[in-house]
Amino acid sequence: MKLAFIIDPIHQLDPCHDTSVALMEAAQILGHEVWVTQANLLSVVEGKAWAVLQPVEFVPVELVEGRWVAANPWYKLSTRSFSRLDTMDAVFMRTDPPVNDSYLYATYILDYIDQSKTLVINSPSGIRGANEKMYALQFTKAIPETIVSADKQFIRQFVEAKGATVLKPLGNKAGEGILFLQSGDRNFNSIVELSTLQGRVPVMVQTYLPQAKEGDKRIILLNGEPIGSLNRLSSGTDFRNNMAAGGTVASTKITQREHEICAQIAERLRQDGLIFVGIDVIGGYLTEVNVTSPTGIREIDRLDSTRLGYQVIQWVEQTLQTKKPK
Repeated sequence: MKLAFIIDPIHQLDPCHDTSVALMEAAQILGHEVWVTQANLLSVVEGKAWAVLQPVEFVPVELVEGRWVAANPWYKLSTRSFSRLDTMDAVFMRTDPPVNDSYLYATYILDYIDQSKTLVINSPSGIRGANEKMYALQFTKAIPETIVSADKQFIRQFVEAKGATVLKPLGNKAGEGILFLQSGDRNFNSIVELSTLQGRVPVMVQTYLPQAKEGDKRIILLNGEPIGSLNRLSSGTDFRNNMAAGGTVASTKITQREHEICAQIAERLRQDGLIFVGIDVIGGYLTEVNVTSPTGIREIDRLDSTRLGYQVIQWVEQTLQTKKPK
């Protein structure tokens, strides 16, 4: 197979952490060609999606004394070419958020891939329709009590009723801008004004879950099925558990309640073409659905001696095999 990955500049990636690298390495090891491009290198020509693509070869990371170790250099790029994306068997959209104008425009360009020829993961329309905070709201039996609003008074009423809450900007990533907000906070007005841009932009406010002290679980789903998980723990100096906020990770198992949450959301994910997804769960409640560039594979593989990237690429192989005309 020929697989294209739309990523951030490859020299900025961390081969010991980034899931994109784990997926690309797995594809290479399983015998496939790997090509890379960036969102700003996409075009539409004569009604078809094109990209400036480069073949890439990797020196796979190695697990040494419980940690991933990468070679230096760990990748080698070859000559660029300007090619139609439907000459690829599959295209992975793995650009990191924020989902700003340039990100959205890239998904519009990806709409011009002939998906009868090429599998796109995740679906461009699915990504556009699945804000990573808002998407969870449709699964009312799975989420904590939540509001979304830009109205200061409405937010105040909710916070006063719940006592302790978490305020989340709708467009950020990796825990950026998430604030602990409780009744009686003397900074309440300033926090809400800054977060909502003076009432112009809505934010999410959720009931604070005390179980967050025990960790924030990331579960990786492949075509709606959970394939691995890890627990993220705060550093002790920050209430957020995100790895990007200094959190640590630990091995964990998926509970019965979490399997039920996965089952609740699986069919909708498949309908929306959201094949590779990371959900966040705290205390048995779904808090986010990550669809842009979910991460965690490297950590799960290290902790559990798995190879989740292989599972993803093998799923692509099997899916494309069933799509071929008989």
